[in-house]
Amino acid sequence: MHRVPNKIMNFKILTIFPDIFDSYLNKGMMRIAIEKKIIDVKTINLRDYAVDNHGTVDDRPYGGGPGQVLMVKPVFKSLQLINRTTDQLSKKKRKKLKSKVVLLSAKGKTWNQQMAQKFSKLDQIIFICPRYEGHDERILEFVDEEISIGNFVLTGGEIGALTIMDSVTRLLPGVLGKQESLNNESHSTPGYLEYPQYTRPEIFSYKKKTKTKKLKVPKVLLSGHHQKIKDWRKKNEKN
Repeated sequence: MHRVPNKIMNFKILTIFPDIFDSYLNKGMMRIAIEKKIIDVKTINLRDYAVDNHGTVDDRPYGGGPGQVLMVKPVFKSLQLINRTTDQLSKKKRKKLKSKVVLLSAKGKTWNQQMAQKFSKLDQIIFICPRYEGHDERILEFVDEEISIGNFVLTGGEIGALTIMDSVTRLLPGVLGKQESLNNESHSTPGYLEYPQYTRPEIFSYKKKTKTKKLKVPKVLLSGHHQKIKDWRKKNEKN
C-alpha cells in the first residue's frame, strides 16, 4: 500500500478536551507540516454530540464500580458526522480513501515504529480519546484498531493520539529535511538503536565534588576520516 505524494494526511480527533492539542500543534514540526498542508488536524468535541443538554458524554458503569465510562452514542454521532463529510466526496475518491478509526486504550496493541510506517501510508486517521475509567465496549463495533502507547495507564487518550500523530507525521514526504534522518534512526528497523551522537563543545567540563570532570567527544569523530567514522558508528549501533 503506497501513499500518493503531496496528498494531505487528515487527522480527526474525538475528544472532550479539544484545546489540549492547541499548544503542541502550534509548535515545531507539527506546525510546519500544517502550514505546508502536508497534514490537516481537526478536533471534534464529543460534548457537541452529548446525550442531553448538560453535555453528558459519560456515565457510571453497569454492574457498579469506580469512575465514569465514555458512552457509545456521542462517539457514534461524531463518526456519523465524519462519514457524512466523506460521502460528499466523489465515488472514485471515496473508494480510494485509506482510513482507519483508532481507539486509544490501555488494552490495545502497543504502538511501535513499524505501525507508524504502515499508518503513514493512510489518507486519514480518526482518533477516539476516552477519559477516566474507559469506554463502553460497544464502541469497538466502529473501530479498526485499538492501540496503546505503552504498558501503563493514562487519564485519557489525548496524549496517545498526539504520540501517534507525531510519529506518523515525521514519516511523511516533505516534513523532515533529509530522508537519511529516517533511514538511520532508532527503530527504523525492528530492534535497531542508533549510534551515539555528539556536538559542540569538544570538551564539556563540570565540577563533581572536589574534582573537575571532563567529558570528551570520541577522537574518531573529530578525525575527518569518513571510513573510520562509519566503522565507529557501525560498531556502536545496537541491533
